[in-house]
Amino acid sequence: MGEACLAVSRPLEASPASCGKDWFCASGERSRQRVGVPSPMKQRLITVANALAVFLALLIFWQLILWIFRVPRYMLPSPWAVARAVDARFPSLLTSTAITAEESLGGLVASILVGVIVALVFAQSRWVRKMLYPYTILLQTVPIVAIAPLILMWVGAGTGAVALIAFIISLAPIIANTTQGLVSVDENLVHLFLMHNASPAQKLFKLRLPHAVPSLFVGIRISSGISVIGAITGELYAGSSQVGVGGLGYSILYASSQLQTDYLFALVLAATALGFSFFFVVMFLEWYFLHRWHESARTPETE
Repeated sequence: MGEACLAVSRPLEASPASCGKDWFCASGERSRQRVGVPSPMKQRLITVANALAVFLALLIFWQLILWIFRVPRYMLPSPWAVARAVDARFPSLLTSTAITAEESLGGLVASILVGVIVALVFAQSRWVRKMLYPYTILLQTVPIVAIAPLILMWVGAGTGAVALIAFIISLAPIIANTTQGLVSVDENLVHLFLMHNASPAQKLFKLRLPHAVPSLFVGIRISSGISVIGAITGELYAGSSQVGVGGLGYSILYASSQLQTDYLFALVLAATALGFSFFFVVMFLEWYFLHRWHESARTPETE
């Protein structure tokens, strides 16, 4: 009787059957605390702090080079001089960045649409893929600097020609990664669809295309950065209809001819920031569309 009373007086312990999903969430949180793993928010703050620390160290190293070697200002301006150039020329810097962003974004979006369509065609026919896929490699092997003057001569200078150059340089990663994702589906899943008499369209849009979405985002991540490079390369040859006003590529040439080195560095930093912005937007979209069902976009519990 005493043992029975003691058993009744003990509080019931939580179990997975009685608590369901909340029990697993609480258990995972307790396990992270036991092993000393920081929360996802704290991990992001640590990552941002590390990036800022590295950036500050680079600025200090930059300034030390100027002090130690006494580099002339026209060859290497100080970080403070670059900051003053950004403040003094901010409207024109913002205008140039907006022009390049428009051109590179147009080329990137066009490369995504065309690249996915081409990859879908390649996935449907092995014969077509073997015959035409090697020619897509030409888009990466041909130097864009060599064909940019030809494109401008054929199409004419302007935003459309620069966007076309960005499109050409961004297309190959989209085709390559999307095609790889479409054709690398597990054969067991393909046989399962065949057992249920799935049509070719059902296999394509319900099996192969969802399986290729992570690979597609890998290609977009690669193309998001090089599309900015393609747009700036096109602007180096396209020029501008108004003196001193144009995209980042034209402004870089203009600042270099005027020996405005501080503003030249500001333009390079603006181009870098634009590429990073494209990259991080693509990373956010990748997380948004994949974090609920694909492992690549989930936050790891431990590293």
